[in-house]
Amino acid sequence: MKTLFLELNMGTSGDMLMGALYDLVDEQEEFLKIMNSIEGVELRVEKAERAGIVGNKMRVFVNGEEEESHDHNHEDEHTHEHEHEHTHEHEHTHEHGHHHDHSHSHGHEHDHSHEHHHRGLKEIEDIINELSISDKVKEDAIAVYKLIGEAEAKAHDKPVDEVHFHEVGSLDAVADVVGVSLLVEMLGPEKVIVSPIHIGSGNVKCAHGILPVPAPATAYIIKDMPVYQTDIKGELLTPTGAALIKHFADEFGQMPIMKIKQIGLGAGSKDFKQANITRAFWGETGATGGIVELGTNIDDATGEELAFLMERLFDEGAREVFFTPVIMKKGRPGTLLTVIADEGKKEGIVTCIFKYSSTIGVREFNINRHTMDRKIISRDTVFGKLDVKESEGFGVKKEKYEFEDIKRIAEEKGLSIREVLERL
Repeated sequence: MKTLFLELNMGTSGDMLMGALYDLVDEQEEFLKIMNSIEGVELRVEKAERAGIVGNKMRVFVNGEEEESHDHNHEDEHTHEHEHEHTHEHEHTHEHGHHHDHSHSHGHEHDHSHEHHHRGLKEIEDIINELSISDKVKEDAIAVYKLIGEAEAKAHDKPVDEVHFHEVGSLDAVADVVGVSLLVEMLGPEKVIVSPIHIGSGNVKCAHGILPVPAPATAYIIKDMPVYQTDIKGELLTPTGAALIKHFADEFGQMPIMKIKQIGLGAGSKDFKQANITRAFWGETGATGGIVELGTNIDDATGEELAFLMERLFDEGAREVFFTPVIMKKGRPGTLLTVIADEGKKEGIVTCIFKYSSTIGVREFNINRHTMDRKIISRDTVFGKLDVKESEGFGVKKEKYEFEDIKRIAEEKGLSIREVLERL
């Protein structure tokens, strides 16, 4: 199964995700051509070093102007490292007795000598729909932007159609959202798995006052997503990054057993002691050794029903099926069903268990499997040529005749299994 795993140990933003995914596609020139066809937008790909690791820094210019953050000059970690599309102006504060302004030019007041008009969500949808991209990319991009707009609306307690973004910020975010959606389409993952997300800590100061990290809009987006904080001060996860993850993630968790083909790195805007990057791992899962153990207790099935269930499970592709006698609650005797299967076969096997047994719940355990290298060789014996299974690994070597051959010889010669093996 083609799998994309995103490691978000330092949160993420739209440009960081785009930088990480950019490394994974072959059609990089075509991608840049499409992105730079957005009216008024220029996308530049540069290399940036973060804690000794080099990743892609995706710089978006809108009418020659770049949306960027502004920090204090202190050499500490209390900085905001991502750029995002907030409708208000942010500045960071700290727990000690002073604060430093970090104007991000996200609001209605700018340090520029010229003014920008503001766009609503409907205008942004119109911009996306006019782009020369597939309908799928348009649908994904609009869905992501709606998540952002809905979160901003909740944060400011106003209808979605009253949420507006200033010109540079809105087009900057549109480029990030469209860019990530386009790269995902180019990759075509069958599954997207995302690590728990580091969101940062501390506070941000906006036009409405001092607010905790995550900022209100981000907090609404990350509901039901696994996140965590550490002592790193700053807003590591932007609303755009959060919305993109919420839209594209199929599941959250640690890296699965996978055969990695490529690794992409997207660099954040600031440098921390911990590498400020988003990593994307592209590879194969399922057929590369990912194994699950499925189990359930059954207390009202006959031996015939259990035997039939076992046959159906093997037909469905189970590697192993076995039953264990157990004593269940209230002293009732029952049977523990255990199924070992490839992860890719899991859904069909769970369906089979529900269909052919009375259970209403199945437990799942992800397990690691250690195997020896195996091969079949042909050997001359007193009974003619026979297949022998050789296994080797971990400093151990062993061999075994194929049982079906042993059984056939025993039947033909009128011998027991033990007698055949002794003669061999």
